[in-house]
Amino acid sequence: MTTWIFAMAIGGTAALALAMTARVVGATRAEERVHVCNRFEFVVGAPPGVVTPLFGAHRERAWSPGWDPQFVYPQPAEDRPGEVFTVAHGGHTSTWINTAFDLEAGHIAYAYVVPEAMAVSIDIRTSADGAARTRVVVTYERTALSTETNEHVRRQGESDAASGAHWQQAIEECLKREQRPR
Repeated sequence: MTTWIFAMAIGGTAALALAMTARVVGATRAEERVHVCNRFEFVVGAPPGVVTPLFGAHRERAWSPGWDPQFVYPQPAEDRPGEVFTVAHGGHTSTWINTAFDLEAGHIAYAYVVPEAMAVSIDIRTSADGAARTRVVVTYERTALSTETNEHVRRQGESDAASGAHWQQAIEECLKREQRPR
């Protein structure tokens, strides 16, 4: 009986040690994955009613060269709450979901995953900045889904943080093109 209790105690201790090791390994791996949050702001010389719709995935085509979302829902493509579309990212295709599309409140948001690489959320807020200007605040959050993509996520975060001037210029050029007489 004493041998059996001793064996159970050793077995139980080994199982506990194994369980503790498994938790530590899992926690260590999760901690090694990078998460970045970057925000940028800019002002566009047009009112929110003109600027805010440009952040819908379909309307973004007008100011973002190469942006070509393939709509799953709705068909035909239309910017609306809950839209779902795919986008090619290098050798991957990501699936995007619109999580907020409130033009009156000036709030548009998306979440997407690049398989085996990263999960991303984008939050866009617009507000009046005077009579004919719009302040735009964009927040990107990126999380690496594997330790192999940590550096890529860091670089993307740095790129996100520096995007304000580019977005502002592209949107203002788009608005000028749209205002030209045809």
